[in-house]
Amino acid sequence: MRDRSVPQDETLPDGIDEGKRLVRVGGDKGLSLAERLSEHFHRLTWRTPIHGMRLKGRHPLKLIAVPDDPLLGDVQRGHALLEGMLTFRGESRDIETLDLTKPDFSKAFADYLHSFAWLRDLSTVATRAQATPIAEHLMRLWLTAHADTVSEPAWRADLWGRRILFWTAHAPLILSSADLVYRSRVLNTLARGARHIDRAAEKAPPGAPRVAALCGVVAGTLLIPGGDPRQSATEAALLRGLTSSIHEDGGNVARSPAVQVDLVMLLTSLREVYDARQLNPPAFLGDTLARLIPALLGICHGDRDVGSWQGGGPYGADALAQVIAATGVRTRPLRQARDWGYQRLAAGSAVVILDGAPPPVARLVEGGCASTLAIELSDGPDRIVVNCGGARTGIAQLPADLSEGLRTTAAHSTLVLGDSNSTAIHADGTLGRGVGEVELVRQESETSSRIEASHDGYARRFGLLHRRQLVMANDGRELRGEDVLLPAPKQRKIQPSVFAVRFHLGFGVQVSPTADGMAALLRLPHGGVWQFRCRGGKLAIEDSLWIDAEGRPHATLQLVVTGEAPAGGTNIGWVLKRAH
Repeated sequence: MRDRSVPQDETLPDGIDEGKRLVRVGGDKGLSLAERLSEHFHRLTWRTPIHGMRLKGRHPLKLIAVPDDPLLGDVQRGHALLEGMLTFRGESRDIETLDLTKPDFSKAFADYLHSFAWLRDLSTVATRAQATPIAEHLMRLWLTAHADTVSEPAWRADLWGRRILFWTAHAPLILSSADLVYRSRVLNTLARGARHIDRAAEKAPPGAPRVAALCGVVAGTLLIPGGDPRQSATEAALLRGLTSSIHEDGGNVARSPAVQVDLVMLLTSLREVYDARQLNPPAFLGDTLARLIPALLGICHGDRDVGSWQGGGPYGADALAQVIAATGVRTRPLRQARDWGYQRLAAGSAVVILDGAPPPVARLVEGGCASTLAIELSDGPDRIVVNCGGARTGIAQLPADLSEGLRTTAAHSTLVLGDSNSTAIHADGTLGRGVGEVELVRQESETSSRIEASHDGYARRFGLLHRRQLVMANDGRELRGEDVLLPAPKQRKIQPSVFAVRFHLGFGVQVSPTADGMAALLRLPHGGVWQFRCRGGKLAIEDSLWIDAEGRPHATLQLVVTGEAPAGGTNIGWVLKRAH
């Protein structure tokens, strides 16, 4: 059972907004000398820094309650902290020599540090006695560098939201010191940060940034004295933030599995705040989690981990299972979601996932991928066809140009026309023109499940539409596909070009081409064998790579079917079939 005792400084204010306190009307007339002196002193100090620290409210600044952290952290990162190293996605810094006033680390590392997510990692592997000195040391470094100056990225709204959740859930690690000045500064900075994001949270970008900021606002309202009158208003703001960040089908606007997991974790952590206060959370909190989980499960393979979509990769099956279990939501995977954009075919031990929507809207998200109509296929624990993934993971070992390359259409298992992206990726990383519409039809029968989808990403440049048809047998032993290039309506010029239909293979899949050059045998890591055969193009085997759950790149292979796309279009057929 966690020790919820937190030292409280009874001399600190509660953060009542300036201009909202009671003042006497009519000046000093009629007051006694003592009252006039008191009033004069009040006027002199009500806007000074000393007033902001000591004289600002009726309530002492303290934590009303300490919520539990319902989630486990990363064990390896936690052990590294015990050894004096702060590590994240390939970057490491010695905490004894860490200088936050001269940051020399990546954006991803900075976000990890400033969010204080490392408190979760540390508490997962350490006792309170072991963790407190490390947590206090890093807290003092952060306060010295950032407590008094509002600047990016440290004071970014989403990072303050996360920081409030982590500071309050792990308060025993950062507020056990006998140093009253230090403790007072932590609490005062917490209150100041809560006021800061109260004004800025709804201006954060939709998706995880806005939801993280608003979760911090609600948590601050519930855990800092004097906030209860604003509970309804902050909850209404959170509801608006969720509505703008999550589609009705439960998928997030970034169309990112990593963001989906992040949103689940944020809302699960916020729910613990209500539990600590012995309050019922608003109904929309549970309803949102009940929509997020089926959408998340819908993009999981037979290994119970998510696929590589929109720059992400596997999360880790055990870690994902723990996140889902913490929500208490028990449900089935979502099979089709038009806004979320992913279609799921599952039969026997096979799972197929199709990206059946345009990329995320550029103004809503950074780092989107041109992956429309890409597929992934798994058989039980083995991933057969994958996407490369990893573009958004901020891995230090990956060169920037390679990370950008992982966003391209060629890094996904779909058709590429003219060696170009189905949606343009600009030099500054934003998405440009391309796929504007996806038409999709799904049919179920007694023998098979069929999806037919098309996109217009190549219509303007090449005058051709890409249509992909998938048919999965009801026993899951066969997946038939057809990629068709059709003349787009109202296009005067159709430019002949070359095509390549790519099938990036899962890590550990061994490939043996057949003598006729039109097929290959795929041997899976757990012993299964699948056959691949194609028509309408020439089959080649090329190098590829895949980013795992730890962010490490692995050398893999890909099947590539190439050919000419004449003005009238062309048809490429293929089949993946489990061998007897």
